[in-house]
Amino acid sequence: MVKSTAGEYTPMISRILLLAAFVWMPVLAWAADVIDAVRYWPSADYGRLTLESANPLDYKLFTLSNPARLVIDLKNVEASSALQEVAENIVADDPWITGLRVGFNRPGVLRLVLDLRSEIKPSVFTLKPTGEYGNRLVLDIHPAQPQMADAALQAANTSDLGVKSELPTEPESAAQTNEPLNSETIAPQYKPRQKPQFQVTRLITVVIDPGHGGEDPGALGANGTHEKEVTLAIAKRLKAKIDAMENMRAVLTRDSDYFIPLGERVSKARRLNADLFVSIHADAFIRPDANGSSVFMLSEHGASSAAARWLAMKENDADLVGGVNVGVKDKNLARTLIDLSQAVTNDDSRRLGHAVLTELSGINRLHKGQVEQAGFAVLKAPDIPSILIETAFISNPEEEKRLNDEGYQDKMANAIVTGIKRYFASNPASIRAKLAVNF
Repeated sequence: MVKSTAGEYTPMISRILLLAAFVWMPVLAWAADVIDAVRYWPSADYGRLTLESANPLDYKLFTLSNPARLVIDLKNVEASSALQEVAENIVADDPWITGLRVGFNRPGVLRLVLDLRSEIKPSVFTLKPTGEYGNRLVLDIHPAQPQMADAALQAANTSDLGVKSELPTEPESAAQTNEPLNSETIAPQYKPRQKPQFQVTRLITVVIDPGHGGEDPGALGANGTHEKEVTLAIAKRLKAKIDAMENMRAVLTRDSDYFIPLGERVSKARRLNADLFVSIHADAFIRPDANGSSVFMLSEHGASSAAARWLAMKENDADLVGGVNVGVKDKNLARTLIDLSQAVTNDDSRRLGHAVLTELSGINRLHKGQVEQAGFAVLKAPDIPSILIETAFISNPEEEKRLNDEGYQDKMANAIVTGIKRYFASNPASIRAKLAVNF
């Protein structure tokens, strides 16, 4: 005999629905915040994971061993498709993370677990809304042991033999070696050199700094071009041309799309004992008709034009956009800036800037006919001649179009490298360029 649904089963269904309501009520109560965007940038230096939300996130961070994991607990946060997307985009040869898992650890707590290749030193901090970004929780993943890049820098400082050589390339991925990356597997192996009985001149090292990157896109062109993409494209072309020259090599502060604090860009150049520092930009101005190329050197006391002051202010705000842990202070750099005089370096920077500006005049009109001065943070290495090149105004539609053209990018790189050659031709007694080492 079939029993009536409306008769006997209705009270049971009601009880089930009521029970379900009690079960889900706490979930509905705490699911207040949503992760609007998740961005992850791996690089040879470190990895950065950014979680963006409308409200500040309440979080707890800790690490686990055997195997190495990094855990972030987020309170009162809903799971979102953004978390799933970033997990799917972690590639097999990522230098830091092998996977990302997301799930509810307990009611009201969303747990993110980062499976790591080796032990790390995490750094986490928050950033307030700025520009197009909301509240951000920023997690920086640094290696627990000195990484390959530091060993390479040390080798570059002590073993330049006048023979062009690149910094060590990335290690093989775990997928290729079938074993996790750790401080032993990523440490480069340097074979001892036989002692030559002659004097040699070290390679001239030019550090090229592609402006912005990662979380900081830089200026936005009239048709949507990001400054960080243009600067990296020109910087790579410039590096290739310098590397093709005898007795010279170029090193990029970044070789892909990730953020580097302004002070770290300068520190990298100093660790490399760089002879020159060239920062590449393609900025915007408040007027869309602003156009032309410019070259800047450091001014500790004001700027040489209203535009220079405005551009320096915008560039120096990059750390606010890209995100810097303000609890970390570079004391060594601060001491160096105090102890060393910048007068001689500024004079060299002016000569370098004039040589490059002369060459730029052959491919584009000049915004100013002389080297300008402004307080750009990336020009503050006290012992390295440094210039900042505004290749063109990306806010000008015509110049934006040229900046996206590969032929024009190549012309720009040619002009810069010719200016660098002109500088060294007229400054043969440069202390760093002529530094000789006895072996």
